[in-house]
Amino acid sequence: MLKGISPLISPELLKVLAQMGHGDEIILADAHFPAHSMGPQVIRMDGLGVDHLLKAMAPLFELDSYAPPLVMMAAVAGDELDPTVERRYLAALADARAGLQVERIDRFAFYERASKAFAIIVTGECAKYGNILLKKGVTPTS
Repeated sequence: MLKGISPLISPELLKVLAQMGHGDEIILADAHFPAHSMGPQVIRMDGLGVDHLLKAMAPLFELDSYAPPLVMMAAVAGDELDPTVERRYLAALADARAGLQVERIDRFAFYERASKAFAIIVTGECAKYGNILLKKGVTPTS
C-alpha cells in the first residue's frame, strides 16, 4: 500500500499510468470488450466498475486539455445508450476537472483507437457501451 493512492490502483496499473506520456490513450473497458484481440497490453481488473476506477485514477492522471480527453462509443443504429453510464463516469471525474464532456465516435472507430492505445484495462463493468477512452495530458509541475 502507498499513502494517498487508492487501493483500487494495482501496482501494474500504477506502472502503466507512470509510463504513459502526454497524448497517450488508455481504455477502461467493460467486461464485454474484446481487449485481448486488440494488440495493446491488457490489465484485468474484473471486480471493478469503470466509475470506481475513474475516481481512483483521477488524482493521478492529468487529462489532455488540447484535445477531447474523453471518448466513448456511440450507439449502433437501432440501439440506445443508457444516459446514466456517461453521467456516472463524469461524476467520478468531477473533482479532477470541471466541465468535462464526452465525445462519441462510431464503434469501429473506437476499436481502431483502442488497437493503438497504450493499454486496455478490462473491468467488471456490465453496462452496455460502458467503455471509455482517456487521453493523457501534461502533468503540471506545481
